[in-house]
Amino acid sequence: MDTKQVWLVTGASKGLGLALVKQLLAGGYQVAATSRDAQALREEAGFNGDAFLPLQVELDNDGAVRNAIGEVTSRFGTIDVVVNNAGYGQLGTLEELSDEEARTNFEVNVFGTLNVIRHVMPVFREQKSGAFFNISSIAGFMGTFPGWGIYNATKFAVAGLTEALSAETKSMGVSATIVYPGYFKTNFLLQGSLRTAAHPIAAYTEARELEVVHNEQIIGNQPGDPEKGAAALIQVAGMAQKPLHLFLGSDSFGMAHTQIEMLQNDLKAFESVSKSTDF
Repeated sequence: MDTKQVWLVTGASKGLGLALVKQLLAGGYQVAATSRDAQALREEAGFNGDAFLPLQVELDNDGAVRNAIGEVTSRFGTIDVVVNNAGYGQLGTLEELSDEEARTNFEVNVFGTLNVIRHVMPVFREQKSGAFFNISSIAGFMGTFPGWGIYNATKFAVAGLTEALSAETKSMGVSATIVYPGYFKTNFLLQGSLRTAAHPIAAYTEARELEVVHNEQIIGNQPGDPEKGAAALIQVAGMAQKPLHLFLGSDSFGMAHTQIEMLQNDLKAFESVSKSTDF
């Protein structure tokens, strides 16, 4: 892959996003990256050269995103690859979460991604090339996680809009890939990246039990290596034919197969009912 290509990575201050930025810069790529604190991002990346443009952007602010994309094209002339990585986890059952808690999660995870797509697409259309990697989650493919319903919904939305984007832009030479990470050893499950319901309800036993599992068993034992996840994204970005669906991690891969099997079982068991509605 041409290392002179320009990458834009959102949510780059930690985790997979930061690992990706560091690897790209080490590989000689030109990189723009967003965070809520540009100076902290520069320090975390440990790079002071002209090939790096850290940007302080609130992605749910459409005007701020438009201005940021303008800064990127002014500095580098173009954008070639976009990784929509910004987002946060929201715990809480559907009854527990307030309207504000739910909508805020959508504002960042879904509408932030849409804002970036909307303002990058004119660049991609003009040059008739470009690649989007929109970070969903295995929870955007398999949603049976009690207490994660709103977060699941945001990630299903990212998957759905990315499928449409891939169909809308195919003739323009633009690709769109949904990335479904499993559990990676980042701080996603820690305070700051994961918000909990302001008013929990004790009756939701399954949700509380899953919270305990995450706190006592999963944190610190996630199987995914963010460095390898970043390397995988760079590898796939260099392929002439990019996938629409990309599962990262053996856990994500396994859960995807479980979900597909569940769907196949329901299709088979209720085939007669499904087909009974035809004229």
